[in-house]
This record gives sequence, C-alpha cells and structure tokens, in this order.
Amino acid sequence: MTLTPNDPPRTRFLGVDYDPLEMDAVVSRLLERPAEAPFAALVTPNSAHVVRLAEGDPAIARAYSQAWLCVNDSRVVHFLAKSRRVELPATPGADLVIELLGDPRFDRSSPVLLVGGDTETFDALVTKACLTAARHFEAPMRLLSDRLAFDQTVAFVESNPSRYVFLAVGSPQQELLAEDLRRRGEATGVGLCIGAGVEFLTGRRKRAPAWLSRIGMEWLFRLASEPRRLWRRYLVDSPRILRLYLKEFTR
Repeated sequence: MTLTPNDPPRTRFLGVDYDPLEMDAVVSRLLERPAEAPFAALVTPNSAHVVRLAEGDPAIARAYSQAWLCVNDSRVVHFLAKSRRVELPATPGADLVIELLGDPRFDRSSPVLLVGGDTETFDALVTKACLTAARHFEAPMRLLSDRLAFDQTVAFVESNPSRYVFLAVGSPQQELLAEDLRRRGEATGVGLCIGAGVEFLTGRRKRAPAWLSRIGMEWLFRLASEPRRLWRRYLVDSPRILRLYLKEFTR
C-alpha cells in the first residue's frame, strides 16, 4: 500500500490498520483515481473479518494491509473504537456501492466489471445504475477450493480492463483475489470488495431500516432475514469481537 502526501495516517484498532475516512471522502477518492492506474483494492472489514484477521491466515492479513483503502464496515467496531476515544467512521460496503453509483460525478460510461452474482443481479445493476459499459463474470463463490476457477477469474479481470471492479464473491475470497491482482500488476482500476453490496443496491436483498443501522443493529435484521445462512456469522463469529476488544485493552 502506497500513501500519497494527502492521505491521513492510518488508524490501528484491534489489529487492523484503517483509513479513517467518512463516506464522501471515500467516494471522492474512488472518483478521482485515474482509470489507467495500476489495480488497487478497497477492503471493508466488518467485525467478523476483524476476528478472522486476529486468529487467521497471514495471507489474508496481507491482503488487507496491502489494500489501497481499508475502511471500517462495522458500526459495532465504530462504537467500540469510540469507547476508546478513537475516531473510526463506519463506512459500510453496501452503502458505498449506492453512494458511488449514485454520485452525480460518476461517469455512466465508465467500464465496470461485476465479478460474482448471477445474470439477474448483473442486469438489475446495469438498469439501476444506467451503466453503458458494464461486463460480468459469474465466478463461483468457493474460489479458494478451486484454484482453476480462481486463476480463470484473475485472467478475466486482467483481460477486461475496468475502472471499477465489484468483487462480490464473499470474504476472504474477494480480498485474496484483489491481492493476487495487485501483486501480479497486470490489471487496472479499483477492486471494491463489497460482498452483497450490489444485491442491496438492486433490491435482491433487503436492507435494514436506516434507524436500525444507525444504532448498530443492522446485523439483527439480516439475521432475521437469512437465519440459516447467517446464524454462524452473527451468533458465533461476530460476538468474538468483544473478547478481542477486552483482551486488547486489559493487557
């Protein structure tokens, strides 16, 4: 990760180095970055990702540390940071997709590539955002267990230069994919690791009411909406952030 003179210093919290940027600042960075610039990643760790980074694979940690921008996706992490007088704005990836594509400065003719999702999601994205130069690669979700599929995905991104690459194949697949693209140095544009962000934009998944999000309880809405898929993330993985927090500040 290369800093420019205008970049604020990163903020380290619970073992993750964040760019403490508000939503409008992140969108401006994305819009101002030259289309022909070498490929760079934007990662959006949530509380479950933070726990995984603390307990997991060094390759995944490297993917986050080498990202061009690392912004906080979690309002829970925001509140925990605030309790330690650390300013760490919540910039959810789902909101970021909406704000970027809805910004009047966004060029609808910009080459956009969606990696992941199905044809219906892609068609809805094109219609919703009025995109005129969008492409789609229907990559499988389990890229880490299929090296051939992983390499084919990398090759497609490299052979289809895009200003914005929406990586929607789940974590940590999308972060490792972005890091591989950055390391190889053949692709251009920004890879946004946004998970289900495009599905929220297109209405394929429902968002929590704004008031619920503001108080940090969006996770409860999502759990109630998709209990079979998300129970482990929200009832097992994410709560471990509190143990990590206590361990960090009671040493």
